[in-house]
Amino acid sequence: MSETSSAPTLSLALPVEARAVEKSYVSGDGSELRVLTGVDLTVQTGEAVAILGASGAGKSTLLHLLGALDRPSAGDVFLGGKPVAGLNEESLAAMRNRHVGFVFQFHHLLREFDALENVMMPALLAGTSMAEARARARELLTAVGVEHRETHKPRQLSGGEQQRVAVARALVNRPLVLLADEPSGNLDNHTSARLHDLLFELKEDRRLSMVIVTHNHDLADRADRSLLLADGRLHPAPQV
Repeated sequence: MSETSSAPTLSLALPVEARAVEKSYVSGDGSELRVLTGVDLTVQTGEAVAILGASGAGKSTLLHLLGALDRPSAGDVFLGGKPVAGLNEESLAAMRNRHVGFVFQFHHLLREFDALENVMMPALLAGTSMAEARARARELLTAVGVEHRETHKPRQLSGGEQQRVAVARALVNRPLVLLADEPSGNLDNHTSARLHDLLFELKEDRRLSMVIVTHNHDLADRADRSLLLADGRLHPAPQV
């Protein structure tokens, strides 16, 4: 079957799965650097999984592989039961935009657009009508508590508000899974706690599946499972 640029229709039964995933890079001297050596992970609908680990352990690398931002050196990643392997770049981008929501430590909002426009953007890129994209964006800005800031540009928003807009943007295409990489790492303790509350309120209200990379043990403790990435593999996280 020939590839197309449209993202495949995906099952909601299993949002994301990694099977024996490996990732290696070639270092400057030509030697192989093995970051992931055989990662297995299954995330159920409505489940939150926290991934802990030392700096440089490969947590962000794994998140990028789960979200189809990068390809594994070996093993397989599945979104909604469909393999990511074999998709061309256009199909991969379409799958990523429609079925994966990303929240990073830094919000990466587009400076020239206001909050509403930033949230609408992924929906418009996915082919959603302007009216539907606007309606979804407004509903999500209300859900994350910043509906009164929809006409404000990122520079006019606080750090916490910017990250709430980023969460709304990540959810506008109703993704299978939300992938968060240190989502509160750039925020003060009070604002972090409010963001954590928001994420888990959304999880309960929307049966949201989440994979969260974090050094924050308070955030990890709220997840359904906490895993430790060490020596290129995932292990049950020790109790703190």
